[in-house]
Amino acid sequence: MKHLLAGWTYAVMAFLYLPIVLLAVYSFNNSPLSILWSGFTLRWYAVVWHDSLLIGAIENSLLIATAATVISVILGTLAAWLLYRYKFPGTAATYTLLVTPMIIPEVIMGVSLMLFFRAIGMELGFVTVIIAHVTFCFPFVMAAVQARLAGLDPAMEEAAMDLGATPARAFFRVILPYLTPGIIAGAMLAFTLSLDEFVVTYFTYDARSMTLPVRIYTAIHGAGARPALNAVSTLFIVATAILVVASDAIRRKPKQ
Repeated sequence: MKHLLAGWTYAVMAFLYLPIVLLAVYSFNNSPLSILWSGFTLRWYAVVWHDSLLIGAIENSLLIATAATVISVILGTLAAWLLYRYKFPGTAATYTLLVTPMIIPEVIMGVSLMLFFRAIGMELGFVTVIIAHVTFCFPFVMAAVQARLAGLDPAMEEAAMDLGATPARAFFRVILPYLTPGIIAGAMLAFTLSLDEFVVTYFTYDARSMTLPVRIYTAIHGAGARPALNAVSTLFIVATAILVVASDAIRRKPKQ
């Protein structure tokens, strides 16, 4: 049974990660046809930096991810602290509403946001994409901060206030530094989620705010897979993996 479970685990991992490995391998393929191997080359990575459409999409992705992360950190941190610090009627219902974007299907969220923006007369663009990304990013920041708050010693805040600090000063000088690892981990997770989000973005963007995932999709849909797209996708995957690993390492930092 042990060997059977181990074999099943390896088979699942191969199914999940083999396509990614093949994508990375073919990004070094010298042939302009992605499915035919004709030798090793790095020229497709050079092509990426001379493709104005890809570069523009990368810049849009970074801009949107940065804005969404900053807003998500503020909202997520405040939400986590308020739910921890204050108990009021409907706390459980409020928490459920806040975490719902984490579990709702992305296509439903994308369509509902698109309909909402159109109903209020808001033109699709950078602002709508950022709002959409914040909607599903800030609950992850809140969860990361709440995990940090679970180990908070209430005596820290009480000691600061006994020494003359106001509640606001105690929060910024004592509580906030303690929460910093959780905030950073949540921020990196939010940045990663925003950077590679496709479905929600697809329903809320316009031509000027096209992100890299949407650009890759439209390029493949129109002209088929190209080695340059394999190259930029590989860079994207590597960057995302680094951010996820770093976020997890920071989140696991021992509570002091």
